[in-house]
Amino acid sequence: MGSDTGCMLLISGPSGCGKSTICERLRQDPRVVFSVSATTRKPRPGEQDGREYEFLSKEVFRERIEAGAFIEHAEVYGNMYGTLRDPMRAAIEQGLVYLVEIDVQGALQLKALDEPGIYVFVAPPDFETLRQRLTNRGTEAPEALERRLRKAEDEYRERVKYDHVVINADLDAAVAEVRRIAGLADGEASPSQASDSGNSHG
Repeated sequence: MGSDTGCMLLISGPSGCGKSTICERLRQDPRVVFSVSATTRKPRPGEQDGREYEFLSKEVFRERIEAGAFIEHAEVYGNMYGTLRDPMRAAIEQGLVYLVEIDVQGALQLKALDEPGIYVFVAPPDFETLRQRLTNRGTEAPEALERRLRKAEDEYRERVKYDHVVINADLDAAVAEVRRIAGLADGEASPSQASDSGNSHG
């Protein structure tokens, strides 16, 4: 695949929609390079700097913004997140798929700037499923959970702005659909050709 032009594949959706699990499966493909975003939030147990995120102080993050190091950056729940430009360029030049797991705010910011890429929104089958998934995590107080659900409803309304919408009712089927969209299925077109293949709002 080396001579083909790569692409940026952006995956976003509301909290609890399963986008992280889908991205984890996609990362197993050698043609995929996963974007390690920078953030000012504190590492969670088990997270390593440079693997899940590049953990930065707010001061260093601001310096990176001023230096133009980010394709996009946004504040989410009081923490800053950003997608770094140089790793993305390097992957695309090598003909690889640069996979970005990104919040809805950041994805739409990039789309508004006409940043080339394949924009995929991962949606739950319905909101009751989403509520159940978030409740089962048991990691948040009721007020925080309700705030997250309200945000998820707002984000769900933005799905029409994406190139593709993938309903995650069955994980294997959702992963297969994203792979097809990105041109990663066996015998599929290169990622750059896949990005021009038309819209799918399934």
